[in-house]
Amino acid sequence: MDKYMQAAIEEAQKGLKEGGIPIGSVIVYQGKIIGRGHNRRIQNGSCILHGEMDALENAGRQSASVYQQSTIYTTLSPCSMCSGAILLYGIPKVIIGEHQNFMGEEDLLRSRGVAVEVLHDKTCIDMMAQFIHDRPDLWNEDIGE
Repeated sequence: MDKYMQAAIEEAQKGLKEGGIPIGSVIVYQGKIIGRGHNRRIQNGSCILHGEMDALENAGRQSASVYQQSTIYTTLSPCSMCSGAILLYGIPKVIIGEHQNFMGEEDLLRSRGVAVEVLHDKTCIDMMAQFIHDRPDLWNEDIGE
């Protein structure tokens, strides 16, 4: 398995252990992880701390050129908020663990020139499916239903 997706999965597992939603993300620039995060909506009582947003926050302030040469890895297809942030900062490539449990804004990303790759990773699929089965209340809250 790709070491960066493995790092995103580890973030997702960390979030699950904290009582949150198991979605993780890392941002990679020149072969180094510069930001990592996981969905912390439950833990922090936040309406915006999805995995990708947490990774961006933890990457700290970066120049536009850094984002424009980075790849973001996420265990689950990015929602409209996270996709908007990817577009805002000009991140050119998104590697997605899975989109079976939730299809985000992949078409929007592609339409704006972002390279999108979906790995169909079994670990990501199973982790999210189990969470949705066990905690539909938290999942539905997270996706706005």
